[in-house]
Amino acid sequence: MLNKGCSEEELFSFFSRKKGEDIDHSFILSSMCTLPHPVAVQAHCMFMEANLGDPGLFPGTTSIERLLVSRLATLFHCPDAGGYATSGGTESNIQALRLAKVLKPGVKSPNVIVPESAHFSFKKACDILGLGMRRVPLGKDFRMDADAAAEFIDASSIALVGVAGTTEYGMVDPIEDLARIAGQHDIFFHVDAAFGGMVVPFLSRPVPFDFALPGVTTIAVDPHKMGMSTIPAGCLLTRDPDLLHVLNIDTPYLTVKQEFTLGGTRPGAPVAAALAVLDYLGVEGMKAVVAGCMKNTERLIAGMETFGIRRAATPDVNVATFVCGKERVPGPWKVSWTCRKHLRIVCMPHVHRDRIEAFLTDIGEQHA
Repeated sequence: MLNKGCSEEELFSFFSRKKGEDIDHSFILSSMCTLPHPVAVQAHCMFMEANLGDPGLFPGTTSIERLLVSRLATLFHCPDAGGYATSGGTESNIQALRLAKVLKPGVKSPNVIVPESAHFSFKKACDILGLGMRRVPLGKDFRMDADAAAEFIDASSIALVGVAGTTEYGMVDPIEDLARIAGQHDIFFHVDAAFGGMVVPFLSRPVPFDFALPGVTTIAVDPHKMGMSTIPAGCLLTRDPDLLHVLNIDTPYLTVKQEFTLGGTRPGAPVAAALAVLDYLGVEGMKAVVAGCMKNTERLIAGMETFGIRRAATPDVNVATFVCGKERVPGPWKVSWTCRKHLRIVCMPHVHRDRIEAFLTDIGEQHA
């Protein structure tokens, strides 16, 4: 810490230089986050000091959180669902498995069944909660094999996990089949829709993945991804509106005497930002955003294949993967690579059509 403070000019000159060292979003093709919508930024700034960890001090912000949960619950076909705003998919997934463990207190050496495509947050969750993690192989289509998942379930299994919009390949697992299997085994079923939850409902032909399926217990969704909120903004939703209360602990010195959240201090600003985007765009606006991202994904795949770079999979959401060596991608583009060494690009809202065309031009020139 400086002994004597610096001037505002010096301070923000320093911040400006550091900001300039960040990668320009125009070249970021690998991220599942995007530039926040202008209404999200405006709403965020209005609620900068709001702490949802002590909700009685911020009743207006707390009501916004309830509205956000209500909007998402309705979108996921269960208007009365419970839930709360999290810091993102990692927290939501940890809390879902925490719920599953608390609901099965007598199980010895509990385990959870996840697909090979599960986000690395499930490894964190299992480490923290002392759970065994059984990874189910993917089929040739990069989706979880539902029949194989059923074979992994035994008397010590406390939860089954499916993914709607996998991080690496943009696939939706056979959630309907998994929900049925979960129901047959009377097992907690969590759907990680951190990415796909703000994509699939707005597709022209959405596949079932939410509370419309009787076996789904909880859903994770991240408005700070395709919902274009400020960071961090996630949500965990529960079919049973009172389910989260089994996690309550005493908080005697706060305005509420019990809380079930994982974090203590919780920012209200990104929660307001998330609601702002949903209410400003509405269903029609979100459909237009998703349609644009899917169209760009299709254009990218078609363009790459004209250069002989074939797709690794045909995605359900706006994630494109290719059989392509690292040496074939020119700078300054920032892409990523899957565990199976496939080139991965996410066509987020900031990845406009002109960015796709510029990338394809550079790929073409690289290999002309």
